[in-house]
Amino acid sequence: MKKVAFLFLIIALNVNISAQEINIIPKPAQIDKSDFPDFIIDNETSLYISSEDARNAAEYFANYLEKYYKLKLSIVTSTEGNSNKRIQFVTDKKIYKKADQYFLMVLTNTINLGSSSPKDLFYGVQSLIQLLPNQVNSKLIIPSVQIVDFPRFDYRGMHLDVSRHFFDVATVKKYIDYLALHKMNYFHWHLTDDHGWRIEIKKYPKLTEVGAWRNGSIVGLWPGKGNENIKYQVLPNDVKITPANATIKTDGIKHGGYYTQEEIKDVIDYAAKRYITIIPEIEMPAHSMAALAAYPEFGTDPTSGYKVAESWGMMNKYNNVFAPTEKTFKFLEDVLTEVMDLFPSQYIHIGGDEASKIWWRKDAATQQMMKANNLKDESALQSYFINRIEKFVNSKGKTIIGWDEILDGGLAPNAVVMSWRGEKGGIAAAKIKQKVIMTPEEKLYLNHKQFMNDDSLAANKFLPLETVYNYEPVPAELNAEQAKYIWGAQGNLWSEYIANPAKIEYMLFPRMDALSEILWSPKGNKNYPDFLRRLKTQFKRYDLMGITYSKRYLNPNP
Repeated sequence: MKKVAFLFLIIALNVNISAQEINIIPKPAQIDKSDFPDFIIDNETSLYISSEDARNAAEYFANYLEKYYKLKLSIVTSTEGNSNKRIQFVTDKKIYKKADQYFLMVLTNTINLGSSSPKDLFYGVQSLIQLLPNQVNSKLIIPSVQIVDFPRFDYRGMHLDVSRHFFDVATVKKYIDYLALHKMNYFHWHLTDDHGWRIEIKKYPKLTEVGAWRNGSIVGLWPGKGNENIKYQVLPNDVKITPANATIKTDGIKHGGYYTQEEIKDVIDYAAKRYITIIPEIEMPAHSMAALAAYPEFGTDPTSGYKVAESWGMMNKYNNVFAPTEKTFKFLEDVLTEVMDLFPSQYIHIGGDEASKIWWRKDAATQQMMKANNLKDESALQSYFINRIEKFVNSKGKTIIGWDEILDGGLAPNAVVMSWRGEKGGIAAAKIKQKVIMTPEEKLYLNHKQFMNDDSLAANKFLPLETVYNYEPVPAELNAEQAKYIWGAQGNLWSEYIANPAKIEYMLFPRMDALSEILWSPKGNKNYPDFLRRLKTQFKRYDLMGITYSKRYLNPNP
């Protein structure tokens, strides 16, 4: 092991960014092509682990080989008496002293993968997977390379909305695997909204008995300026666009579903083995029609006949805000307690976005409450609401994340800001030394169409691959000290027009590849033409794995 460590140190000091035929995404920090003969994986190859800490990474690699190449390799804990051809998975803090790095060396008869932690070893496995050929052959040739690699940002996230359309556990697990392949480490699970409540809460069973189901879904794009004249090719299961001046029509098909707490635990365990933290989101004070359909007494108009929303958008049209009463806060605290007991994550997302103040303004009881608490306007009430929830979450040892509207009326003192309305909110938070996740809608909303003449129904905004790749999460106007508060960035996938797993993949890939390189690779390594070159190999890997992606990117003029 000491000899291996010494070789790695030599590599770290003498690397150069060559090996153009190596097509890993996200691009490693340092990579060097060596002159050793290539390594061939076959039935005689063994997987050696230095300790039980390395087993998870080795098992993941072994399972990948078996699933896609029908090659079953054994995992061993001793180098004695085994094949001379080995892939070694080593975790050792004494040898690999620098945290958040992995080292990969491919020699003729040995592949050495080492790090100081199981997490970083797992990231090294993702690079090793991308060195495998993209066709099933009798020989699996691994090119001889040396890699020293580490992430740029600590937060590398993707979001999935399961409220507009529900996706089963198997689909969510696949999504997590996609994140793992791209070395992402946070999964933001959008579990509640106007259109469905997706998590079992034992104290309030009607949340899933009632709130998890709607009686139909809007046909086409929601009415809005600019939507009426869109033309696109209709794919199977797509629907036509609703003109801005048309009566809203729904398909009348009951839609819904939810995750039991046992299923939630299973998904959390699955993600943990891939070193991905799941951040649950429970929306408040708005986007709460599904909850209010189940428990109308927590709304500002309990007799109005709340129901689970069937159309997207139009927040001002529907009363979807919680009433800021003591019984409402007790309800939310009960819900959050069950959520926090389920999820080990330090962070709980509480939404906080798009709360239409008109419903609080119209409600006499809310106005009386504001006077009693010396709240000058509804923005101050929004701040009061978020601050109160934050104090409760903090009392449980957790931290809240909220969309940048939580800045309205004054930011909660310990909150993390997720900046989606551009970068303004994130900049403001960073300047007062609060942690920020950048996810501006115009740059990182992957539910937006990929082409001006898109070949599938999508939100009516344009987000091409190059725009994603060229995004820089740290705003230029922040100084070096302020920039430290940019924790990372996240891509969001809202599911209004995503009703099946294949459409998830189509909207993700290859734009999530671009996002992964933004978040992992050193800023100075970014090179869009080189990324496109490597992407061709990635597409072949997706073909092998049976992943749907937008093949129009293979066309230089899509």
